[in-house]
Amino acid sequence: MKKENLWQIIKFTLFSASAGIIQVASFAVLETAFHLPYWPSYLTALILSVLWNFTFNRRYTFRSDANVARSMLLVGLFYLVFTPVSTWWGDALTKAGWNDFLVLAGTMILNFVLEYLYQRFVVYRGAIDNNDVARRAQGKTEA
Repeated sequence: MKKENLWQIIKFTLFSASAGIIQVASFAVLETAFHLPYWPSYLTALILSVLWNFTFNRRYTFRSDANVARSMLLVGLFYLVFTPVSTWWGDALTKAGWNDFLVLAGTMILNFVLEYLYQRFVVYRGAIDNNDVARRAQGKTEA
């Protein structure tokens, strides 16, 4: 079981890194090309990365066939709290003179840790490794 948990963390990390690339790239474009303030740049970039991350982690990291609407609602509830709080502190820190990209990096690290724990123990609790990808990996065919 420990090997599976480690592999799950590695996959979550890799998919989160790809979502992080999407978030940083879109944030950079919005800030530098369109000269938007921190909060709309951050909020748009966060939404893009969350959609990407949710899709891949549901299918490949947690290999879950849990109800998509319920899972997305639970992730939405996480972001209902995380988004305004992180947008507020990010805006406050950048207005206080902190570097925008340093604030973004710190926020992304905190989001990574909290989101893994939330998805593992709340969103997909009891519904991990039960989709077609997991069944194929275990040598079982779909019924």
